[in-house]
Amino acid sequence: MLAASVLLAAGTAEAGMYRWVDGNGRVHYSDTPPSTYQRSGGAELNKQGLVIKRTQSEAERQAEAERLAEQKRIEQEQQKQAQLDRALTQTYTSEAEIDLARDRALENYKLMIGGAEIRAKAVDANMTDLRGRIATIEKSGKKVGSSLREQLDQAVRERDELKRTIQANQAAMAQVREKYAADKARFRELTAGK
Repeated sequence: MLAASVLLAAGTAEAGMYRWVDGNGRVHYSDTPPSTYQRSGGAELNKQGLVIKRTQSEAERQAEAERLAEQKRIEQEQQKQAQLDRALTQTYTSEAEIDLARDRALENYKLMIGGAEIRAKAVDANMTDLRGRIATIEKSGKKVGSSLREQLDQAVRERDELKRTIQANQAAMAQVREKYAADKARFRELTAGK
């Protein structure tokens, strides 16, 4: 009998009251939660007025979800950086090796630029010749054939394409230099104490 009455008293002692703040910022207390309890959040209190359970508002849940997502993103970035750092220190043993790898990576771009520049000189010479022939024909008062003008237009298009090729490869070389400079600086940081 005594055990039953103790359990009953404990059950009523834990029977809750609810505290919440409405949209106007007023605090309310009740023995039943309001219909907006899950949306606006609040606290469940015991008979002594102590908080036994807290329910977050939608805004709090949203903020918590955003905080957890940001924390996860930061952890993923840290893991990715740790992988990159391991790869860097396992691939190279010195800064000189990084410079050597950079030079090898740049070599292909240099070859493509060199080839495009040689071809551009040939195209420029051809354009000069074609323009001279067209000028000579026009001076004589004759009509310039469509084939000759078409050859000049094609040469101009090729020259423009070669310029774009040279510029694209120069930009790629700048990116390679930047990447290897960053790798070298990071390698220096990672191996500074060793």
